Amino acid sequence: MKIVDDVRVARFVGERVGSVIYPPFTCMGIERHDEIAAGAVFNCFTGSDCQVTIAGHGWTHGFLAEVGVYVFGKLGCIRMTVETEQPKVVRIAERLGGQVEGMKRNQFGPGRDGFVVGILKDEYRFSP
Repeated sequence: MKIVDDVRVARFVGERVGSVIYPPFTCMGIERHDEIAAGAVFNCFTGSDCQVTIAGHGWTHGFLAEVGVYVFGKLGCIRMTVETEQPKVVRIAERLGGQVEGMKRNQFGPGRDGFVVGILKDEYRFSP
């Protein structure tokens, strides 16, 4: 397993969530056997917050700690936000320390609402 941060991660995440991810963004992923297995894309940085889009499987504690180092350490955010229509992703974000903060109606198209999940720095379970 290797942590990578190239454009293949954004392409992998975008394909799996059914969306094109437009710059500017940064990303971090897990590569196994020369293939991206999981990834996180960070965009919509506001200073105190950034949006995180995730996809894949095989997340490790080390990788999740690196996500925390990047968002809360390097970027200096006090929170990260996940928006998803998938209950599975909501559960993952909750296991990371997040809380559902609301719902955006039709966020992903007609009849496709999006959960808004906030993960605060002080509640992130994988902080280094």
